[in-house]
Amino acid sequence: MCGIVAYLGEKNAYEIVIKGLQRLEYRGYDSSGVAIQKDNSVNVYKQKGKVQDLIDFAKNKDTKGNLAIGHTRWATHGLPNNINAHPHQSSNGKISLVHNGIIENYSVLKKELEQRGHVFKSETDTEVLVHLIGDIHNNGKQSLFDSVRLALNEVIGAYAIVVISDDNSDELIAARKSSPLVVGLGEGEFFCASDATPIIEYTKNVVYLEDGEIAHISLKNGLKLKTIGNQNKTPYIQELEMHLETLEKGGYEHFMLKEIYEQPQSIMDSMRGRFSVTKGKVALGGILDFEEKLINAKRLIFVACGTSWHAGLVGEYLFEEIARIPVEVEYASEFRYRNPIINEDDVVIAISQSGETADTLAAIKLAKERKATLIGICNVVGSSISRETHCGSYTHAGPEIGVASTKAFTAQVTILTLMSMMIGKRKGTISNERFNRLLVELKCYS
Repeated sequence: MCGIVAYLGEKNAYEIVIKGLQRLEYRGYDSSGVAIQKDNSVNVYKQKGKVQDLIDFAKNKDTKGNLAIGHTRWATHGLPNNINAHPHQSSNGKISLVHNGIIENYSVLKKELEQRGHVFKSETDTEVLVHLIGDIHNNGKQSLFDSVRLALNEVIGAYAIVVISDDNSDELIAARKSSPLVVGLGEGEFFCASDATPIIEYTKNVVYLEDGEIAHISLKNGLKLKTIGNQNKTPYIQELEMHLETLEKGGYEHFMLKEIYEQPQSIMDSMRGRFSVTKGKVALGGILDFEEKLINAKRLIFVACGTSWHAGLVGEYLFEEIARIPVEVEYASEFRYRNPIINEDDVVIAISQSGETADTLAAIKLAKERKATLIGICNVVGSSISRETHCGSYTHAGPEIGVASTKAFTAQVTILTLMSMMIGKRKGTISNERFNRLLVELKCYS
């Protein structure tokens, strides 16, 4: 899973970007690279292998500059090697770009650009995109911002991109569609990243870009947002609840081991304040306004991927046993590519640790078009799934760095347990005796 980090400010950008890339290593990757703007030129360094290989490669090279973009790549188009690694540059080398996602119509765009004389060095879809931006910039005499915006109007697929030019040391362009990207706002500095982990050390004020939004970032003019259709948007600044110490190993040898031992705490945090033995009730505040929809639902559809899908399988047992509502558990990546039957009285529950899972977001979009009620279960406040659903409940597992999910899974099952009990109680499908016994057992655990 690719990662992006970018910095614009007064500090040495390379050091911040490299440190950010190291924080994103948990996502998995096969190569990395940086582009550093300095004195109307851009130095690009790329290496197959670990971020440490990139550090060793750039050790005696010029890494000074106050503007830089970095990337960790997991190969899709083209083998993992130095040439296919990001950043990629336009045909004249003046524009540099990092990209997460897949440009689905890259082959069509590539043929058109080759007919205009473009020669490509890599096998990637990303190089096609930056060549397209450069072509518009040069031939259309557009600003860098408008060149990126116009190019994205020709793109089919998913992307999170950050773009810089050797002409301007005070300009970052960032955009997203179906791939997460966050902008951090510091004191006289800006950050971009795939998620908040690389920037929490420097700022807690962030803007999560929405699908189809493009950001113009400069020290002089600040952060300006538009859609790729050229409509102005007002940035919504949020405060991160994450703490730096949660991103460290805390004395454990591996993040996975740390997160296994964090499960009791994350389960307790996910239950805290959501049930009362003395009052004999469960209350998930985030879904109270849509409680009747759940009670009257003819069917529940869980959409998720990976570990979250497995949590959904447990949720199916819980809801059918306790709330007596039929449940279907769908793999989001398959759900979005078929023509599922979705009715207005269906409730679709999207489960995701990050709240940014692209296939799950696409499933949400499909269900929303068909007027279903959408509930989100995710771990990240302000994430795309929390914004795109009608209501939902947060797990409180904290950041999960280990690839093999543990605490995210058990936290999701915790929320599904509470939700099924809440609806079962209201529907009368669970006896008071059994309901109260379950509450006592939960209280003993917490």
